[in-house]
Amino acid sequence: MAGAYEREAIRPFVLGRFVDMLQAVESHPAMLFYLDNAASMGPNSVAGINRTRGRNENLAREVLELHTLGVRSGYTQDDVLQFANVLTGWTFLPAGDNPEHGGEYTFNRRLHEPGPQRIMDKVYEDQGVEQGRAVLRDLAAHPSTALHVAGKLVRSFIADEPPGDLVDRLAKTFRDTGGDLKEVTRALVSSKEAWAEPRSKLKRPSEWVVAMMRATGTSQVDPARFTAGQNLLGEPLWRPPSPKGYADDEPTWIDGMGRRLDVANNFAERVASRVDPQFIMDAVLGGTLSDEVRQAVARAESRPQALALLFMSPEFQRR
Repeated sequence: MAGAYEREAIRPFVLGRFVDMLQAVESHPAMLFYLDNAASMGPNSVAGINRTRGRNENLAREVLELHTLGVRSGYTQDDVLQFANVLTGWTFLPAGDNPEHGGEYTFNRRLHEPGPQRIMDKVYEDQGVEQGRAVLRDLAAHPSTALHVAGKLVRSFIADEPPGDLVDRLAKTFRDTGGDLKEVTRALVSSKEAWAEPRSKLKRPSEWVVAMMRATGTSQVDPARFTAGQNLLGEPLWRPPSPKGYADDEPTWIDGMGRRLDVANNFAERVASRVDPQFIMDAVLGGTLSDEVRQAVARAESRPQALALLFMSPEFQRR
């Protein structure tokens, strides 16, 4: 389901409103399945009274900790439990007995915990699916969410240790625009920190592999070879080790540079007959290349070696 999740819940909202992305993410079948909410039953729901299974806290906890407020932002274990009650009934239709709509999100009131729930000192009346949507709207507008999202963006694009001033500016833009991610992105890209040298962010393996494909104009790949390469580099496609996803800092990935060299050599051998290293230097990397890298490429004994040097250069490894 991960591909559909990216296509349906993330990409349409990347430059839209954060609240819309949040609603789409938390109601997507992939998220409901991954975090075990599809079978979560309220203890006092119709299904919960008749079955031994009960409420699952995973989705509620990750929404608060990872998707909105962040850790140490004021919510309590009781907030997690109450929010988990709110999210009971958020599930999807079984595929086996519904070939037309199987796998689609649905709200099942038989699973839903009845009654009002108090979350972050606010009471949400039982309005079925709207109870959960109301909580998500308030979480999206919370100041801690603005700060958490801003910090994640700056950490991803600027530095492993995000500059506090930039995080604060992005958080303010988030609050002032009601979570308009296009305006937050504009503030990020136009910041002086975004263009400061030297670049410090190391590309994750997936970014680096895709960068090689784009730089060489490779539009089609063998899926088995591609995913095998991802496995070798330590970032299996759509299989992060936890709900937090893959790490986004240099220490996690720097030890894999030797494996990247193996992949770079292999890929360079396969594309060398149709790719000119000079084209990549001029059209892809442009003025970012150091004199040392240009000299190394010029002294390369073969075209595959020149390409591998480019792929392994600091300028190509950095975001």
